[in-house]
Amino acid sequence: MESLLGIIFHSIGGFSSGSFYMPFKKVKDWAWESYWLVGGFFSWLIVPPIAAYLTIPNFTEIIAAASPSIKTFTFTMGLIWGIGGLTYGLGVRYLGMSLGNSITLGFCSAFGALVPSIYYDIVPTEGKISFSHMLTNTGGQIVLFGVVVYLIGIAISGKAGMLKEKDFATGHEDKDKDFNLVKGLIVAVISGILSSFFNYGIEAGKSMAEHAVVNGANPLFQNNVTYVVLLWGGLTSNFIWCLYLNFKNKSIKNYTDKSTPITKNVLFSALAGTMWFLQFFFYGMGESKLGNGASSWILHMATIILTANFWGFYLKEWKGVSKKTLRTFFWGIGLIMLAIVLVGIGNSL
Repeated sequence: MESLLGIIFHSIGGFSSGSFYMPFKKVKDWAWESYWLVGGFFSWLIVPPIAAYLTIPNFTEIIAAASPSIKTFTFTMGLIWGIGGLTYGLGVRYLGMSLGNSITLGFCSAFGALVPSIYYDIVPTEGKISFSHMLTNTGGQIVLFGVVVYLIGIAISGKAGMLKEKDFATGHEDKDKDFNLVKGLIVAVISGILSSFFNYGIEAGKSMAEHAVVNGANPLFQNNVTYVVLLWGGLTSNFIWCLYLNFKNKSIKNYTDKSTPITKNVLFSALAGTMWFLQFFFYGMGESKLGNGASSWILHMATIILTANFWGFYLKEWKGVSKKTLRTFFWGIGLIMLAIVLVGIGNSL
């Protein structure tokens, strides 16, 4: 029953994450950096403390009592993850909901499964599985095989993107005007690698979550206190970059330009930002039920990929492409999903 609840919570979180970009599509006459920053304030600064206040007794005292090294490391993981979040938004912009999410989250899942084990080879920790240990046991070998399948699936998805670009080059000039395969692949790879640091941030702040449970918090919501510190890091990197773009592109006027629907833009950005945070809220609930960070991460990624592809087809991102392109895309998605299953099985062993 606990595992079933974990799957349900991860599915809700994954749906929220895979859908969060949809409200941004309703924003009119604002630059990308403007609506991303407004949404970010809700994602990383406004909603997380509210969630912590409602679910974690005395959460501010827990944060204050945590050692500076724990808070610094958690914040740093959030800072790095925040850069991944920035490039994630650009990846979706250049590749679309379907392809952008599939490639980005494919890399994110793979690195989320591998990097911690490599770290535990360098810094041996009791109860944690190292990369060398993975090489010598069945579960670890299945995980590594799953990562190889991931990379093959990502390569095939990239091929589908190349075919899509070729299809749209003639006769479909009005389709996906933002589509740019080269830019999209670069930022998707960077985003996939850096976004996996969110999982490490949760592990880094685990003592704060455990302290919350000791103080009477429901274990279901224990990670909400960690998110506050972790997302400060995400806010920092996103705020600096978006503000830089605001001044560079002279889009700082978006926030006060009455010729644009300011109220609606803020509301849609706020909705997107809140949905972005809800993925973490439900991820924490799912992770507390499954009790396996790696498996939780993989399951979370799987539901996001499925949801994003649903929206991709809803938005008709693949309408007008050849059957060969569509078939190649499905092969790529199929292999990515197979890899997720393999990594999940391997981690369970």
